[in-house]
Amino acid sequence: MSRVGNLPITLPKDVVVEVKGGEVTVRGPKGELHRSFAPEMSITVDGSVLRVSRPGDQKPYRALHGLTRSLLANMVHGVDRGFEKYLEIVGVGYRAQNVGGKVVIQVGYTHPIEVTPPPGVTVTAEGPNRVKVSGIDKELVGRVAADIRAIRPPDAYKGKGIRYAGERVRLKPGKAGRAGGKKK
Repeated sequence: MSRVGNLPITLPKDVVVEVKGGEVTVRGPKGELHRSFAPEMSITVDGSVLRVSRPGDQKPYRALHGLTRSLLANMVHGVDRGFEKYLEIVGVGYRAQNVGGKVVIQVGYTHPIEVTPPPGVTVTAEGPNRVKVSGIDKELVGRVAADIRAIRPPDAYKGKGIRYAGERVRLKPGKAGRAGGKKK
């Protein structure tokens, strides 16, 4: 039995779910999401509860059961409250700023990097060292945040670069020097 797949999803009062075969549309105060799921999974709406069931106990159905439920729960959460990820920029002279609908990031390269978010995602610089990525699609928000972090990942020796808020970077020790002193 899938523990995740059997959990019901309670729908907030202003979220509407439409199921047509394997196609699911979720509408809420923040927007609308549409996704197609495996047709073998049975998705039912009972009042304000959304349930996912599988046809049998074969391995592919067990794998899809929890995945389908988690994706649906993320869709409901996204259209109701949305998702946010925060990034921190660490380093002397490293900064981010809003320019129009874009964010310009300067992290030690010879040129500034312009980040243009895809539709459905908002990227804003909250101060010179903090970037906020927000939207209703959890997968898209995570991918945009990962792309921004990949511009300059944290350095293993000094810790400079772009990291997720709260991420702990393990620093390597530097050179220990020569043990024996000068050679004669």
